[in-house]
Amino acid sequence: MVRPSASRKGWLTHVRGTGGPGRAVDTSCPAATDGPLFRRIAGPVRPPVVGCVSITSTRTGAGVERVAKGLTEANLRALAGTRSFERGTGYLDAVSGIEVGDDGATATVHGTERYEVELTLDGPRGLSGECDCPYGLEGNFCKHLVALGLSLLARSASLPKQRRAARDRARTLDAWLSDLSREELLELVRDRIAEDRAFRRRLELRVASSRGDLAWARSRIRELLDIGPFAQYGYVEYAAARAYADQAGQAASAIRELTGSGRAADAIPLAQEAIRLLAGAAENVDDSDGWLGQVGAALADAHHDACRAADLDPEELAHWLVEHALHDDGDFTDIDPLDYEDVLGEQGMTALRRHAVEAWRSNRTGWAEKYLMERLAKAGGDADMVIAVHAADLAPDGSTHLTIARELDTAGRPAEALEWAERGIRDSEEAADLDAALVDYLADRYTQADRLADAVALRRDHFDAHRTLPAYQQLRAAAQAADGWPPERERALALLRADAERRPGSHSVSVLVDALLDDKDTDAAWQAATETGAHDHQWRTLADHARPARPADALAVYLRLAEPLTRQTGNALYERLVGLLLNMRDCHRRLNTPDEFTAYVTDLRTAHRRKRNLMRLMDEHGL
Repeated sequence: MVRPSASRKGWLTHVRGTGGPGRAVDTSCPAATDGPLFRRIAGPVRPPVVGCVSITSTRTGAGVERVAKGLTEANLRALAGTRSFERGTGYLDAVSGIEVGDDGATATVHGTERYEVELTLDGPRGLSGECDCPYGLEGNFCKHLVALGLSLLARSASLPKQRRAARDRARTLDAWLSDLSREELLELVRDRIAEDRAFRRRLELRVASSRGDLAWARSRIRELLDIGPFAQYGYVEYAAARAYADQAGQAASAIRELTGSGRAADAIPLAQEAIRLLAGAAENVDDSDGWLGQVGAALADAHHDACRAADLDPEELAHWLVEHALHDDGDFTDIDPLDYEDVLGEQGMTALRRHAVEAWRSNRTGWAEKYLMERLAKAGGDADMVIAVHAADLAPDGSTHLTIARELDTAGRPAEALEWAERGIRDSEEAADLDAALVDYLADRYTQADRLADAVALRRDHFDAHRTLPAYQQLRAAAQAADGWPPERERALALLRADAERRPGSHSVSVLVDALLDDKDTDAAWQAATETGAHDHQWRTLADHARPARPADALAVYLRLAEPLTRQTGNALYERLVGLLLNMRDCHRRLNTPDEFTAYVTDLRTAHRRKRNLMRLMDEHGL
């Protein structure tokens, strides 16, 4: 199951690892709300779309928004991008139910599922559109919108007439509705209620909310969030997840209605209960497209709005925010307690910090508790509390000590930072497990303080525990700065030679050869490779370095490396072989034996003339 979290402030998302589109519900979108009464009574009704997103354009790599004016093929391509445009051309036969209105058109496009598409032709934002496919909900002008646009272009000759007719129909309908009596309008609504169960439920919920019937509203919200009607064996499969999210999204509308009717204090507990119920339901829903993340964002926004409007108890809200942040429900809505600072006021923020401290003290190693405490401490500029949070759960590799040191540096306390870094080295249980970033930090501090001998000693200990080329290079840099590289080099190479002799052909051998090559000591590297072995890529590097002074030795290496390549096929291998041939030619030139190279190449061409790509590469390089 995928559980995308809502894209609010993201205060927990990057820690807890939830992901997904999670766009917030756009309550201004007619597909996400009930809209004016006459739109819901007359004409085709689009199913409610949770998180409908208006799209005006895509953005270029430089982040510049392009707005297209008018319906043209070029503008559709500009908005969608080449790939989506080309894919949209393959969906022309999938467009059905086109209805042209005054300012645009709607249609259904059958893709992976049936998607509702609306294209605005010349609105204030230029050519724009809405599609409830997953890609469209992420803010993209999708292939389904392209398909509708191209379908409209195909009927461009009749489009102006259709738009005028739609405008006339809308005016006629509006005038007709305006002439109806109250009883006649009620009869229309009652007929719709009798025909449309979902419409009836929405109205019932609005009535309960507006009248403050909390018991009824709570009961209806629980029904809306119940997965039972959509589940098979207790689980909502992917095919039914969208329908469940559409229904669950009505809970947010009901809570906003309650707030708007002046009962914000009653809306708060309903929002909190709805958030809890949705988080529990999500455990049993295949929410791969992120619909429930959008509902969670809508509920979180409804809760925040209610808190702003209510005369609430800041202590009670602070307690709920902390409990919510530390509970799994917090994963789903990403409610950030710090976003409520304007609602909580000084008294509430004090209570928030107190509850957070109490939770942390009862579980000092809990990541959620630590993260909440760290954010509150940083927001309040309390460096000592940040340090205390980290110090309560020190990692054995010194990484937490490094975090504390950096926090102290930020707070302008470098001496204490140095002490914590040194403590991290001392407290480390195994030198081999020590965080390399801590070593780098402390070595830099020693160098800046002109404690060069300490920097060398630190790098020496690190190299002893990690005999790698980077560790060797860092030791060399520190020792050279202290004018003590020759004895340090001799000691380090002795360790690498001893390792290589004990385990010929092992990783230690490659480090020894690489270290000598990095020192530009080609002769010593060649000798080490000869005595203890080396990998083919190292021999190639050795041959390249030695070729000017030892062309015969280099030629022998190239010939050995080329032989297995001649038995294989593939363009990448051919390029490697041709590279070796060019190096062989240079060796023969230095040895004054060009005829031998010509004979070798002739034999190679004869044996492999059917490898056309190899022959072509050789021709291109004059071989």
